[in-house]
Amino acid sequence: MSADDKDDIDQSSAPLIDHLIELRSRLMWAIGGFFVAFLVCFFFAKQIFNLLVIPFQWATQWAGLDASKVDLIYTAPQEFFFTQIKLAMFGGLVLAFPMIAMQVYKFVAPGLYRNERRAFLPFLIASPILFLMGAALVYFFFTPMVMWFFLSMQQVGPDNAVQISLLPKVSEYLGLIMTLILSFGLVFQLPVVTTLMARVGLLTSQGLADKRKYAIVAAFIAAAILTPPDPVSQIGLALPTILLYEIAIWAARMVERKRREEEAARDADEADQPTA
Repeated sequence: MSADDKDDIDQSSAPLIDHLIELRSRLMWAIGGFFVAFLVCFFFAKQIFNLLVIPFQWATQWAGLDASKVDLIYTAPQEFFFTQIKLAMFGGLVLAFPMIAMQVYKFVAPGLYRNERRAFLPFLIASPILFLMGAALVYFFFTPMVMWFFLSMQQVGPDNAVQISLLPKVSEYLGLIMTLILSFGLVFQLPVVTTLMARVGLLTSQGLADKRKYAIVAAFIAAAILTPPDPVSQIGLALPTILLYEIAIWAARMVERKRREEEAARDADEADQPTA
């Protein structure tokens, strides 16, 4: 343990009551940030919901239908109100996540060594970026694909005796797109999680590579559980998961290579030190 690390630990040592006060302060900031973001999202809930309906409109265009006639319904008087609350909670959590993550980091940072703090910060930045990448993939590609798949099951036209049209409920459509965003957002955290575990020695790149075939099976099982029961969204989640697993293997190799280089440099420095 270096002298800097010892100084870090000495400076961070505090009585239990001080840690509890610090925890309360961080929780208040995190809850307050979420509450403010929730109010903002609830005020603009209808506009946000209209924004989320745009992929549905794209799907109607892909299906050759009139995008201006996209209709969603609610069958209970309070349904759309509670849908807006769910939307505000979801949006508030997304908006407040950077602040919540920063409060968590500020609480645990005094207990980390200086090199651990430097190693942790990049992952704190990469996590929301990867989540937004997964959400963007859902918004611009997979939601239109899923809705196009469902729209293709309609029975319309003068040649059919029975007209069967898709009229989704606002709560069910929001539940669908929220499920997809959460599923893809969490899956896109795979490189972050595996890289962190590789840094602390819980995983190795060779171990990940050896379990590749099990990971492929697990990816399809997870996709079947997390996504709606249609092949488009299930395959659409499983394939990026497998790709991210390969990226995780590569990231673990980079971590191991850097660790070997640091150990070699440290051994060289120790060898250069004059012996007493």
